[in-house]
Amino acid sequence: MGTGHHHQLYRPGDTLVHRLPPQCKLLAVAAFAIVVVATPRERFLAFGGYLLLLAAVAVVARVSPGFVLRRMVVELPFVLFAFAIPVIGLGERITIWGVSLSVDGLWASWNILAKATLGVIASILLAATTEPRSMLLGAQRLRMPQLLVQIATFMLRYLDVVLDAMRRMKVARESRGFQARDIRQAPILAKSAGALFIRSYERGERVHLAMLSRGYTGTMPIYRDISADVRQWLSAGALPIAAAALLFIS
Repeated sequence: MGTGHHHQLYRPGDTLVHRLPPQCKLLAVAAFAIVVVATPRERFLAFGGYLLLLAAVAVVARVSPGFVLRRMVVELPFVLFAFAIPVIGLGERITIWGVSLSVDGLWASWNILAKATLGVIASILLAATTEPRSMLLGAQRLRMPQLLVQIATFMLRYLDVVLDAMRRMKVARESRGFQARDIRQAPILAKSAGALFIRSYERGERVHLAMLSRGYTGTMPIYRDISADVRQWLSAGALPIAAAALLFIS
């Protein structure tokens, strides 16, 4: 569990952003998100500046625009919700292209889209430049609750194991002629889910016993030093500091 666990969101590299300690990047993204959320929805110039700041980070980190755009599909539910708000909103209304829209709903829609998009892009850049295991070590350095960090570590380590078990069960069902066509197949899928839960629980028990036999006392060992100096903190803090400056001057 001490080795890096690469994820499809991570883009290996040796840029300035990649080399920053994970705790610096985590705190920088969190501070940037706070600035974005605190920005009044009428500050259009500020939102444009935030986008340019993220574009600069992407250039320095050598993360292509296409990679970011493909990963932004996760934002689709927010986009659909935001487009529905002006239609169902109340209050003063205006007509655009023959459609009656709520003025307050349009402002709310813009507010959600702008802030959610900036937050998603910042998260994608963080994931693209930081290994998942390093991110958890950074959270540990930031004194996040130890139990939460360990739970996230085990989830990261064994998620692929559980997904692989799901794939094997799916292949086994289909090799016996099973196809989920309608609700009548629901009991079989429910039994499969129950079996997967039991197998995962039993695996967790075996892993826990193996850890205890190797001297586990409630804390995970740190295999490498990820301490940060003042220069690295300042480099990571450039993003939220610049964002805060844009907020005040816009």
